[in-house]
Amino acid sequence: MQTPPVKDGPRINDEIRVPRVLLIDQNGEKQGEMPTSAALEAAEEAGLDLVEIVPNANPPVCKILDYGKFKFQEQKKKNEARKRQKVVELKEIKLRPNIDIHDYEVKAKSMHRFFEEGDKVKVTLRFRGREMAHPELGMKLLLKVKADFDEVAKVEYEPRMEGRQMIMILAPR
Repeated sequence: MQTPPVKDGPRINDEIRVPRVLLIDQNGEKQGEMPTSAALEAAEEAGLDLVEIVPNANPPVCKILDYGKFKFQEQKKKNEARKRQKVVELKEIKLRPNIDIHDYEVKAKSMHRFFEEGDKVKVTLRFRGREMAHPELGMKLLLKVKADFDEVAKVEYEPRMEGRQMIMILAPR
């Protein structure tokens, strides 16, 4: 036996199967508590739908409105919220343990730009060859990065060795 598909959204008209409802008319005025059948008749007279707005209330709150228009407005609100949403990206900055001062400043400038845009930054410090013998130099450099960006970013992932590279993730404050 197959179960009926679950309807998303509020119940409308004949789908409302409670004995009494609190009715709000098309003008937004509270009509009070009444039997569901009377509320359905009032909606039919107005040529609109009876829509269950607050199903968890006791009794449920129903409103007389144009369901198609209501659904369209809800969809517009969702789309607007999605447009305003900021997706946080993870940008990566790659460093070497013996980086020169000017090279570091260039990388720092781009990191500042990433934080202003609201993105997280993954600082990857790659060790090659004999550099692996001195991981403390890498740790010193990452602690310098951490100190330089203390006022604009917080450390989300502390500096840690992973194979031949040391990683730290910073997030904007």
